[in-house]
Amino acid sequence: MSLVVSAMGAADAPPGRDLRECEGCGRLVRLGPLERREEARCPRCQTVLRRHAPASLDAPLALGLAGLVLYAVTMTMPFLGLQLLGQVRSSHVETGAFSFLQDGFGVLSILVILTLVAVPLARLLLLVGVLLGLRLEAPPRRLYLAFRWHERLGPWAMLEVFLFGVLVSYTRLADLAQVEIGPAAYGLAALALAQVALNAQLDPDRVWEALEARGATATPAEAPLPAAPLIGCGCCRLVAPAEPGSSCRRCEAVLHPRKPNSVARSWALILAAVVLYIPANAFPVMDIVTFGHGGPHTILGGAWEFVESGFWPLALVVFLASVAVPLLKLIGLATMLIGIHRRSASQLVTRTRLYRIVEAIGRWSMIDIFVVSVLIALVRFGNLASISAGLGAACFAAVVVLTIFAAEAFDPRLMWDAAEEREAMAERKA
Repeated sequence: MSLVVSAMGAADAPPGRDLRECEGCGRLVRLGPLERREEARCPRCQTVLRRHAPASLDAPLALGLAGLVLYAVTMTMPFLGLQLLGQVRSSHVETGAFSFLQDGFGVLSILVILTLVAVPLARLLLLVGVLLGLRLEAPPRRLYLAFRWHERLGPWAMLEVFLFGVLVSYTRLADLAQVEIGPAAYGLAALALAQVALNAQLDPDRVWEALEARGATATPAEAPLPAAPLIGCGCCRLVAPAEPGSSCRRCEAVLHPRKPNSVARSWALILAAVVLYIPANAFPVMDIVTFGHGGPHTILGGAWEFVESGFWPLALVVFLASVAVPLLKLIGLATMLIGIHRRSASQLVTRTRLYRIVEAIGRWSMIDIFVVSVLIALVRFGNLASISAGLGAACFAAVVVLTIFAAEAFDPRLMWDAAEEREAMAERKA
């Protein structure tokens, strides 16, 4: 069912917990009460400011505990097995990371461990710890730090991306030998579903409000406000008077009216990604040898193999995730940065929506890296069949990481600031 946009008034009243700075355009708005299935949008750029969620935190806690159980099953049980001419090889979720290390790609090994093992576990433990802490009679004072880290680590937990990578890998492995699906594969699917349900049930604003109500924030809610301009926190989204460079009174994050050096950092990261994008597509991401035949395979070559095999949907997934999405991110971010330099006021709403898309889809480019990790973990049969990682995989992973950092460094509010500056200059000239 389509969601209803809730009414929001102007932000000309004194600061309050219902005051919000739009992360898309920087406008201050007041949020009205949200009914079921309603969402609040910025009246200027249509960025979603808040969605209605259940007031109780019992469902997120139950899903978080279930996620920890499923995580234990996923990480301790056999994941996939491969049987080729009487030889059997099995793997766990993290086996691909050790295979990357054996092939001389230690950075890729660390990246896989972080995104599949460390960060998902850390987020579950942090969330469950916060929600359990809120149920105590006297919650720990610095409980807000745990939830702050839970929010910051969000983009780097990629179990659902890995699940799609497994599906692509299964199609390739099924053509080579008999594939056995282990308990961890079912655990991964259940864990991904639990994570989706958890994200739907969890309203971060309600957690912050509960932390504040229980006195588990950096500054008590009743503490006096300083005489300073309003600044919105990029972590907990609290809007309150503060000096630039000071700490948020709720989560202790450093406050800035706009992201520091956003344009310069974004350009540097984009240019570095562009330099690596060429070898990422030119060099092989893996070397495949079966029965003495084979050779290097590039990203485009892998997509074309699916086309020749008749797996058009998988070919489209690989092409979109590994070729189109990184290119879209680079072109999209460059276009938005050029718009800031030109102080362009054209299509501001469209460009803001484009940024949200770029920010959301960037992590899905990791599918190709996860495909390689699954294949090199299983196909190690010596002269019969062997798959090893190539230099293209390292370059491509660097492109993905750099574009994620570039999207985080970019501040879409600067596009609106630049347009307002141009308008002000035109009025002065007139």
